Amino acid sequence: MGEGSSAGLALFSAVLALLAASARCRAPFAFPLRVASPPAPVGPRPPSLEPPGSPSQKSPGAAGLALASAANLVAMVDNLEGDSGRGYYLELLLGTPPQKLNILVDTGSSNFAVAGAPNADVTSYFNSEKSSTYKPLGIDVAVKYTQGSWIGTLGTDVITMPKGINGTYTINIATIFQSENFFLQGIQWQGILGLAYAALSKPSGSLETFFDSLVNQAKIPNIFSLQMCGAGLPVSGTGTNGGSLILGGIEPSLYKGEIWYTPIQREWYYQVEVLKLEVGGQNLNLDCKEYNSDKAIVDSGTTLLRLPEKVFSAVVGAIIQTSLIQDFPGGFWSGTQLACWVKTEKPWTFFPEISIYLRDENVSRSFRITILPQLYIQPVLEYGQNLGCYRFGISSSDSALVIGATVMEGFYVIFDRAQKRVGFALSTCAEMDGSPVSEIKGPFTTADVASTCVSTLSLHEPLLWIVSYTLMTFCGLVLLVLVILLLLPSRCRQRTTNNIVNDESSLVRHRWK
Repeated sequence: MGEGSSAGLALFSAVLALLAASARCRAPFAFPLRVASPPAPVGPRPPSLEPPGSPSQKSPGAAGLALASAANLVAMVDNLEGDSGRGYYLELLLGTPPQKLNILVDTGSSNFAVAGAPNADVTSYFNSEKSSTYKPLGIDVAVKYTQGSWIGTLGTDVITMPKGINGTYTINIATIFQSENFFLQGIQWQGILGLAYAALSKPSGSLETFFDSLVNQAKIPNIFSLQMCGAGLPVSGTGTNGGSLILGGIEPSLYKGEIWYTPIQREWYYQVEVLKLEVGGQNLNLDCKEYNSDKAIVDSGTTLLRLPEKVFSAVVGAIIQTSLIQDFPGGFWSGTQLACWVKTEKPWTFFPEISIYLRDENVSRSFRITILPQLYIQPVLEYGQNLGCYRFGISSSDSALVIGATVMEGFYVIFDRAQKRVGFALSTCAEMDGSPVSEIKGPFTTADVASTCVSTLSLHEPLLWIVSYTLMTFCGLVLLVLVILLLLPSRCRQRTTNNIVNDESSLVRHRWK
């Protein structure tokens, strides 16, 4: 639930509001409004560097890793429930005796936190006073997301996973006693499992994360993988769509074809490098740094595909240009309106596919992941007996590009922390009516893009760095002055007013305290 995370989850509440509004005005709109002639054939795509049937991009060690712990990995298949509108969650048992909670799986944050007090929006909570193994650390922690926040207190306790790694493990846990727009009405989870790097942990990066604890205690490989099976299903359904979180390896039954890997640019979020976007096979022709401003991350806690404002505007414009629908209401693109079609009409045939190009491990090459309209034109609800209503699964972001559930539901995603890379493969559950809703293809040359598309300085937190370096420079200058004064000949020191020297020394001394 990192950059733009809970904004997507909040859409569930927005859907309820839209339902109420629709019921009052009794005037839903149905599409298509005007169907244009099919667009002209698109231009050729970048040439592939390898002929069809070329050797797989799959890491030689991946299959061996999966087979080495096959029994444990198979036991984790289908251990998730949920939907893209409200998140995918895992069942965990906390404390002694065990208390059962559902925990949201989030690759965009790093804290493990659970409801620690009654809350109107959760069905249960962790009562630390009833656990004989809970140990308070006496440290308060506050975490704020793009939307939503919570305050809690840190402690440790034991956890077990009914559909996970065998055994009991001691984990750092934050019990939430105050929150705002974090737990939402209708959700089925009572906590969050942050799977990003410790650099994002609060109150500091020295706090060992849930997954790091498993790696250290259970001796599993430093890798996990995620399959989210909500493609084409209502984003606000019964919460039983399912998926799999595989801790410690890659499960071969969850993907087909090759695994394509892109390097992790920085170990905080799972930051990757996006080279370009295509809509309907047509390149947006933006500077590649626009896609990575200020970062591009893979985040399961974010519902939508979120794009920087300039990129979002270009994507919407390209969709409108290549779509078979004209005069589309602006509220649909901004997420304030749903679009409804008669149930016999499937809207996906009117929209283009969208492709994201990622840099390959071989930096001179790239590969593309493609989502079909079935993934970003998302069914939300039915209106009456004749209409089905949909939302736009892409939104604007004031900072990062976030590859959220809208895209991830089309792929089996591997977070290979040991080798600093994120892998994508076609998910076995990313199908509708027997047809895939996603594609992967490559490699392609990167000769048409810059050697690096990642900004050297994050625009999201530059002020903190500037202030830090300024303070360090100031302290260094003060210490330098003191050293010079101490090294001056005694007669020079005598010319200096004692009060000034004493005041300066006192100032430094008290600051160090």
